[in-house]
Amino acid sequence: MISDRGITRLREAAAWPELDARYEITNVAGHGGMGTVYVARDHVLDREVAVKVLDLADRRGSRAARLAREAHILARLDHPGIVPIHDAGTLPDGRAYYVMKLVRGRRLDDVIAEGRPLAERLDTFARVLDAVAFAHAHGIVHRDLKPENVMIGAFGEVFVMDWGVAHEGSGDVEPVVVGTPGFMPPEQERAGDAVDPRADIFALGSLLQHLAGDDAPAPLKAIAAKARQTEVSARYQHVEALAADVARFRNQDRVDAYRESPLERAVRFYRRYELPILLLLAYIVMRFVLMVWRGI
Repeated sequence: MISDRGITRLREAAAWPELDARYEITNVAGHGGMGTVYVARDHVLDREVAVKVLDLADRRGSRAARLAREAHILARLDHPGIVPIHDAGTLPDGRAYYVMKLVRGRRLDDVIAEGRPLAERLDTFARVLDAVAFAHAHGIVHRDLKPENVMIGAFGEVFVMDWGVAHEGSGDVEPVVVGTPGFMPPEQERAGDAVDPRADIFALGSLLQHLAGDDAPAPLKAIAAKARQTEVSARYQHVEALAADVARFRNQDRVDAYRESPLERAVRFYRRYELPILLLLAYIVMRFVLMVWRGI
């Protein structure tokens, strides 16, 4: 008798694409909205790669066009935080595919659940910001930024994944709603509305909110809240402005998104210069002790 798990694996193996002799499918890496990502051996360069394949034959349909567009977008975005693409084409059965770097690691949502130190989480966020800013500089809006679409590699690499619903140029209009609830801004939830890079800033604010957690310091919460403003004009207008405010928070400087009280300003000043302040206080105390001792 074959177990249910065994039957499932046999079905998956039967659906494996028939690539040319260069690539040999060895495993399934995961499933997505448009297709399946397989692990394959590249026999020419003797390495493992990932192959994304449409689930259905769609030579001239919208799904094939979207996969082809994703492949072209990845080919344009040569950045350490964006997975490079190696090859693309159409299978004999009509399914479109492309070949990319195989990323071994964990999704950001799994890493968040471990409760890593805030400084480490913000370092990851800064690298996501860098990749998204690079994409925006090349006219690309991701439109589906969320923890599940960020991968942390085995050596700490950070990759922004899944550019399947990305758009080229600002002001693009989509006839249907694409994205993830909770990470989409209001304008993206309305089919037919124009979406520009500030839609990604809203999603980045949601991502920061998840990374920071409920116990995040008030200035960090304010940064996330500003990025998630309903009014597009009230958000950070560029990823660089969001990144600058996060950097100010990490350097214990005043952030633009938060109006601090005099007490908070004093506490922040103390934390930033704690060691010099303690050394100065120690010096003053020792001078006072010496003066008292000489007086005796």
